[in-house]
Amino acid sequence: MRYREPRSWMWEEALELLQSAERLQRRFFQVGLQHGAPCWEPPIDLYENDDELGLMVALPGVGPEEIQVAIESGSLVVRGERRFPLDYELAKIHRLEIPYGRFERRVALSAGRFRVHEQRLENGCLTLRLRRLK
Repeated sequence: MRYREPRSWMWEEALELLQSAERLQRRFFQVGLQHGAPCWEPPIDLYENDDELGLMVALPGVGPEEIQVAIESGSLVVRGERRFPLDYELAKIHRLEIPYGRFERRVALSAGRFRVHEQRLENGCLTLRLRRLK
């Protein structure tokens, strides 16, 4: 344990916390910008019946033209981009909690082969139904 001067230890600790928060913020906002990699993963619900999988992906603010769905190497992949609204590009940001930028979600499929049977985007949720091929 490091001993600090009693009058300045609290100030030193606050500065260390601020520097740590700044490092995390820089890392968070640069992930997708540096390599074109996805910045975030949307939450999902996954259901399975005898011969069908159902997947619901929460994607509010993402248009159907911004979404790609594929089956790759035994995984279902949903990728796309939520663009930052042009109306707010020059605005002063007070809080930014909604993730923007490229996203990707990979879901390992259970044994067997599947094909996407139904795909619809409704009320900010992408619903997918996959049928098991026999």
